[in-house]
Amino acid sequence: MKRATRVGVFGLLGSGNLGNDGSLEAVLGYLRAEHPEAVVDALCGGPEAVEARFGIPATRLHWYRGEYRTASRAGAIAAKGLGKLVDVFRTAAWVRRHDVVIVPGMGVLEATLPLRPWGFPYSLFLLCATGRVVGTRVALVSVGAATIRDRPTRALVRWSARLAAYRSYRDAQSRDAMRAMGVDTARDEVYPDLAFCLPTPEVSAPSGSPGPVCVGVMDFHGGNDDRARAGEIHRRYLDGTIRFVRVLAEEGRPVRLLTGDECDASVVAAILDAVDSPLVTAAEPASLADLMKEMAAADTVVAVRYHNLVCALKTGTPVLALCYAAKSDALMDRMGLGAYCHPAREVDADRLLEQFRSLERRSAELRQTLAERNQAAVRHLERQFTALTAALFPAADHTHALREAP
Repeated sequence: MKRATRVGVFGLLGSGNLGNDGSLEAVLGYLRAEHPEAVVDALCGGPEAVEARFGIPATRLHWYRGEYRTASRAGAIAAKGLGKLVDVFRTAAWVRRHDVVIVPGMGVLEATLPLRPWGFPYSLFLLCATGRVVGTRVALVSVGAATIRDRPTRALVRWSARLAAYRSYRDAQSRDAMRAMGVDTARDEVYPDLAFCLPTPEVSAPSGSPGPVCVGVMDFHGGNDDRARAGEIHRRYLDGTIRFVRVLAEEGRPVRLLTGDECDASVVAAILDAVDSPLVTAAEPASLADLMKEMAAADTVVAVRYHNLVCALKTGTPVLALCYAAKSDALMDRMGLGAYCHPAREVDADRLLEQFRSLERRSAELRQTLAERNQAAVRHLERQFTALTAALFPAADHTHALREAP
């Protein structure tokens, strides 16, 4: 009898980011539908959460439990350094137990938010290097990428991509970025974000009168290149968002504040404190499905986090994007809403309101456009999963050749 294929999933999963967990949910749905015999487990940031929600065994990504805390004392610095060494052997042992490892979506090849090279880029490099050494196929599936200026981070990301056995990207700009960083992408494909294949809640018809507005928020301080002015960027983003929400509430519009990561709660609290109105409330979504239910009930969405945008677009709800990286602009353009982007680093409440009113005037037209684009995205992702099966699950005689990335 043929041994079941052992599949690992890898990433900052179960750590409070709803988009990352949505990507995992999409890949698990594919595996359970197309490869139900596969034995699946995870190496991830939040193993307890992954086990509880998805029902698969999970191992902590880092040996040192204080990995995500800033180390200032000598003992903590030494422990973090020791953890990096221990993780070499832990990662190798975990990878060796698998036939295939999938990195499901996420922006694993970018640094559009603050990122240190010895953090996740180092972990991803250990995964891909070990996979190449021990013969485990590592697949980067519909991932995001961006050109990285920081040399150590850039080197780790470039080598991770080169060592992976399979790569696909969630937009053409990601593929272009990897090509610019020295990766041969000639055989790499572009597919929609994995979240587009998740189930969509039933969408209620617009009420006819001005209805609720969902505002997705983010604890935004800029990216890697903005560290010197992170405080200024955050204040401008928060002040502009508060003013926008206040105007909507004064006009009698119910506003529902949505997060995409646990760290966004502080922004919600700041807005509720500044806008004292019963019309402004906050949801506590635990998944992308929760986000989509909220957005499906709204007339319009204004959002900043990438996967909040994905959720709004997937429900067919017109959305105005506060863009902090090129991936958001690319997504909005691909879905037919390229005119409704606003810079997250320089929020101008007056301009934002002007764009918002234009978006609402075109609501019926844009809903039809989104319905058509969503159907195309689902068909495209079906082709992605067919390609994954061919690349990662060779025939029983093991003679199926895997496409090797240089």
